[in-house]
Amino acid sequence: MYNDPELNGKYLGTITTDFIKVASTLKEGAYQVRARDISDYPIFPICKDEANVGQLLLGKHDRKDLEWNYYISFAEEFIQRNLITDEKMEEFVNSYKNPDEFCCLFVIDKEFVNFVYVPYPLDEEGEESL
Repeated sequence: MYNDPELNGKYLGTITTDFIKVASTLKEGAYQVRARDISDYPIFPICKDEANVGQLLLGKHDRKDLEWNYYISFAEEFIQRNLITDEKMEEFVNSYKNPDEFCCLFVIDKEFVNFVYVPYPLDEEGEESL
């Protein structure tokens, strides 16, 4: 539930290249999940194929400039699907970063499956973009 050192190199480049293009949409999605009292813990599963968790938010087939598909979900769905066990929920909550500043990605790939927190980019005035 932390940024795995394994992420560096193989995934970091493609994730951050895509993330810059979709950050404002993901940040707004995280805000809506919290504002509508759906969950305090929005999660964005991303994968290059199809994911079986969450709802598709941005697909690489719809936006040709993306390498990843972006889904929207939340911690409670991860618990229902046993992706986070009840015993691990406290650990997840303690490691979860401020959703106004960081995006919680759940990276799903053949060789790597883990939570990754990516900071939202700042705009030119130093304010976080929405």
